[in-house]
Amino acid sequence: MKEGNHSVVSEFLLVGLTSSLEIQLVLFLVFSVFYTAGILGNLLIVLTVITDSHLHSPMYFLLANLSFIDVWVSTSAAPKMIADLFKEVKVISFQGCIAQMFFIHLIGGTEMVLLIVMALDRYVAICRPLHYLTIMNFRTCISFVVAAWTIGIIHSLIQLVFVVNLPFCGPSELGSFYCDLPRFIRLACTNTYRLELMITANSGLISLGTFFILIISYVFILVTVRQHSSSGLSKALSTLSAHITVVILFFGPCIFVYLWPFPTVPVDKFLAIFDVFITPFLNPVIYTFRNKEMKMAMRRLLSQIWSFRMQF
Repeated sequence: MKEGNHSVVSEFLLVGLTSSLEIQLVLFLVFSVFYTAGILGNLLIVLTVITDSHLHSPMYFLLANLSFIDVWVSTSAAPKMIADLFKEVKVISFQGCIAQMFFIHLIGGTEMVLLIVMALDRYVAICRPLHYLTIMNFRTCISFVVAAWTIGIIHSLIQLVFVVNLPFCGPSELGSFYCDLPRFIRLACTNTYRLELMITANSGLISLGTFFILIISYVFILVTVRQHSSSGLSKALSTLSAHITVVILFFGPCIFVYLWPFPTVPVDKFLAIFDVFITPFLNPVIYTFRNKEMKMAMRRLLSQIWSFRMQF
């Protein structure tokens, strides 16, 4: 396609979810509630773990990092989507689109590694309890978190380094409410078949492989616990059920979006909504409502905040 017949694209049009004013109003209210609740819930977990000495353990340290990541999962796309709901023309600049994709894949890659670390933490805690604090010491946990962010950055850069210089000369309409790689590269004025394969391998196959590794590791933990003590199986299952739920919620949409052979079907937009709004909202619910120690720590924190307010 010759550039002489087309203007260079400097911004992209976002289709959004609907053009109905009534539905937009409902979506605005629903998404605002989920976004606000998710942000506050995850920040509350981070603050609780930091301030409560009873939670200064590897498991809660990793949980606080997961909540911190979930704050950024929502923030990478949700605010603009909510702000765009009532705009007739929804646009995002080329640089803004690249930045959004960078942060989405940075955060996604980091959370992927962190979930593996959390699975390892549960394995050591359940299968090797006497050596737990020796193996999962503070220095080890810090190293794991640093490694997770490093791998997230590498994962994101590997894809975007090939995308940022793609030629775009029209059309410029992205059939979604945010910038995602499958739709983005299909707008390029060049053959992107090899690039699509690379993205499928980098995001899709890695997500699928990591998902199966996590599920197999959880099954291995349960089998090991059952062999040593049948009475401890129910406790282990209760502990791991929260982790398994989070893994399914996180990897399900990722696997579909990046491995589905028709990446521009409308259903991927709704899966993206699930990733951006629902999962960051559900994670605090899953980890707090099923954890007595976390609920007690939150009550202590809220009680301290209330007492502090009453003094003034």
